[in-house]
Amino acid sequence: MDIRPITPRYAVSPQISVEDIPAIAAAGFTRIICNRPDAEVPPSHQAASIGAAAQAAGLEFEVLELTHQTMTPENVARQKALAAAGQGPVLAYCASGTRCSVVWALGQCGEMSPDEILQKTASAGYQLDGLRPRLEEICAAGN
Repeated sequence: MDIRPITPRYAVSPQISVEDIPAIAAAGFTRIICNRPDAEVPPSHQAASIGAAAQAAGLEFEVLELTHQTMTPENVARQKALAAAGQGPVLAYCASGTRCSVVWALGQCGEMSPDEILQKTASAGYQLDGLRPRLEEICAAGN
């Protein structure tokens, strides 16, 4: 398991397994957000399996499947709301952590500059420089 903090309250990870849940709980996370579509993984790693284990460990579990096509403003807002509603630190996961980083970054305009956003994702190991034009566009629009 490779948890990478972007902020003190939001971290991302590549695909997790049921066996990772105790360590996630022990690390202090209170909510897990699955951004990986079930079609990408075997049944053992699908949201129902991970979610059941997370809930059994006392963690909140949310699903927001994301692909390039579904990285819409509505889903960006939903991810931001899901992360903000957590009672403590939130862990979002997908295949590599990149989608979770991108959706977080797109939701930060109005709170941070594109430079600050990209610095935070880079510090977590996600080089999202190709996202800069979109971030500048969103931030300039005041969203």
